[in-house]
Amino acid sequence: MILPILTYGNAVLKKKTQLITPDYPDLQTLIINMFQTMNNAKGCGLAAPQIGLPISLFVIDTAKVEEEGSHVPPVKQVFINAEILDYAGENCLYNEGCLSFPDIYENVTRKSIITIHSWDEHFIEHVDTFDGTAARVIQHEYDHTQGKIFIEYLSPLTRTLLKGKLNAIATGRKKTFYKTKSNK
Repeated sequence: MILPILTYGNAVLKKKTQLITPDYPDLQTLIINMFQTMNNAKGCGLAAPQIGLPISLFVIDTAKVEEEGSHVPPVKQVFINAEILDYAGENCLYNEGCLSFPDIYENVTRKSIITIHSWDEHFIEHVDTFDGTAARVIQHEYDHTQGKIFIEYLSPLTRTLLKGKLNAIATGRKKTFYKTKSNK
């Protein structure tokens, strides 16, 4: 089932999430719905707060954003109760967007390598190291579970210049091809 994606201005996007256990109600269905919602919106990641659930869960699929000709295989994975253990490598600048901020793309600097501890959809524990596109997408979605949104990485001047677009999103005046739910 395709779920509406909360847009900028909704308080859930700014709250740190709660850990979940394997007996979380309908977890497998929720994960399937999150992948369907993300794919319908042509995204590469989706965190539970973006669909109104303040829980520590996000999904990614980097197939849509891997560089053409890249020898890096895409990553499709579920992250439950994730914690980034280490940020390493170079600072990399990339023009980043977010499904909760339709049609806003801005340069964001993130580390090129991360090590993350999480559980998958079967509650099997993982400690993985990612680089490149996967590292960037994971950091963005992980931020959602920490109550941090990508515009917080932007300069005050850039945020001021985006004020009109942000107000349009927050008040539901920004139309998208995917289902959204504004704060209004």
